[in-house]
Amino acid sequence: MAAAGPRTLKLFKSLLLALIMTLCILPAAPAAPPAAAMVEINHLLGLMEQSGCEFYRNGTWYDAQRAQEHLRAKFEALAAKDQIKTAEDFIDKAASNSSISGQPYQIKCGASAAISTSQWFSAALEQYRKHQ
Repeated sequence: MAAAGPRTLKLFKSLLLALIMTLCILPAAPAAPPAAAMVEINHLLGLMEQSGCEFYRNGTWYDAQRAQEHLRAKFEALAAKDQIKTAEDFIDKAASNSSISGQPYQIKCGASAAISTSQWFSAALEQYRKHQ
């Protein structure tokens, strides 16, 4: 087998350098929340979806299905930025306030008075953890 010539070595070095630079430039994939947090967050989102409650956001009441869709999209955006590590992070960063207006979200179930979604989700998480 013949030894590699100077042109071959130069080409190899150039390709290797390009590969290393590309890997250094690419952003690292954000880590997903831990599995236990994902189970809890999915439970909370499912609970919202199945609740039949109304969800208040920026001056408008929405049904539970639309609320769940909105909160899931907001959660996924924050998780992609590596900002959600726990169910509490989900409640605090995604499910409590509008990121546009800063107004707190509210939830109203049946004839009961509206309460903050932070309170509702925190109580639901506490109940879930008691039964796990």
